[in-house]
Amino acid sequence: MGLDQYLYAKNFTSKVSDANKYDRIIESLEAGDFSQLCQFPYASVSLAVGYWRKQNAIHHWFVINCQDGEDDCRESYVSREQLEELREICQKVLADNSLADELLPTLPGFFFGSTEYDEWYFSGLTYTVSLIDNLLESIPSGWDFAYGSSW
Repeated sequence: MGLDQYLYAKNFTSKVSDANKYDRIIESLEAGDFSQLCQFPYASVSLAVGYWRKQNAIHHWFVINCQDGEDDCRESYVSREQLEELREICQKVLADNSLADELLPTLPGFFFGSTEYDEWYFSGLTYTVSLIDNLLESIPSGWDFAYGSSW
C-alpha cells in the first residue's frame, strides 16, 4: 500500500471530427460491433505517461493546483502550462534546496511516505523535471493531460 500517482496523456476524436483516425482506433481495439451503438460515436484514448511512488510533495502540488485542494483520488485535468509551472518549481528547489519547504512542501498522510527533505524527495523532483521535459517535447499539442492518485 502507499501513494501511487499517475499522469495520463489523453486524446479525443469522433467520427465527425476525424473519421479516419476514429476508424483506425475502433479497428485496432476490435470494437466495430459495439462502436455503432452510440448516436455520436467518439473515442477517447488515455495513455499512462508518468508514475510516481510516495512523492507526496508532487501529489500535494497537483491537489492544490489541479484539484481545487480536494484530495479525493479523482482524475483531474492538467494543462501544459501547469506542467511547465511544476517543472519550474522543481528546478528552483533543485537549484536551492532551502526553498523546498516554501515552494514544494511535503504532505503527511497515511501511506504517503517520508516528509523529510532528503535524497528521496530530491530524486523525485529530478524525475519530475525529466518527465515533464520529455512529455512536452514528445506529445503533440492536441493531447490533454490528467493526474490521478490512489493509496
